[in-house]
Amino acid sequence: MAAKNDADSNEPSIGELGYEQARDELIVVVRTLEQGGLDLDASLELWERGEALSRRCEEHLEGARKRIESVLGVEDDGDFEDEDVEDED
Repeated sequence: MAAKNDADSNEPSIGELGYEQARDELIVVVRTLEQGGLDLDASLELWERGEALSRRCEEHLEGARKRIESVLGVEDDGDFEDEDVEDED
């Protein structure tokens, strides 16, 4: 079975998807893989699309994080936690 690419399928290009579209499709991919019943090639193809969808969601979230930090004037230290709050253990 030849692997299909985004240009040959009816599925939209992952780079064109908004966050909600990518997230919703990723949910469908995960559910489909969890149900099983696909042959190995189809499973791998679906897994690869899921990985790409996950990366797309991360891109959107990173962009949103940067916009929020820009508005708030927060430096990019990767930590949103309040430094005055101590961990409870």
